[in-house]
Amino acid sequence: MKFEKTQVDEIARIIGADVVEWQSDHYRLKVVAEQVKRMLVLEVYPEVTLGKKKGSMVVVYTGATHLQLHNCSGFVSSEELGEVTFVGENAGFISGLVVEKEAACSLYANISRDLISSDFTKLGVEVMLSGVAMSLAEEIINPEGEK
Repeated sequence: MKFEKTQVDEIARIIGADVVEWQSDHYRLKVVAEQVKRMLVLEVYPEVTLGKKKGSMVVVYTGATHLQLHNCSGFVSSEELGEVTFVGENAGFISGLVVEKEAACSLYANISRDLISSDFTKLGVEVMLSGVAMSLAEEIINPEGEK
């Protein structure tokens, strides 16, 4: 996936970014949630060198966190939830980085692809959360795991 400006604008709108800037090779979005005293910066690299190949990358910075999702293959935005889920896929496993309007973020990494279509009532609570969160992105995940 290579992020386009229209997609970044959609992401900014959904998460309520206060600032959106193009910085030579990436977009920088700043989200401030004063009511809960949180702030995060989301950087979206449409194309960057990742080892021997190029791909897209999403980076989140908070006061105590630095998260990166390499080779982002797509995203799903939810206006209702006020969040954007960025997804990366590799060899039958998916990872997701969820950025919320309230300047919060969550990372779900190396989740088995079949977990997101499981019967969540048969899973432990600690596993159910990741399955439910990533199931929102099921529509953009390649069912065969091919790029």
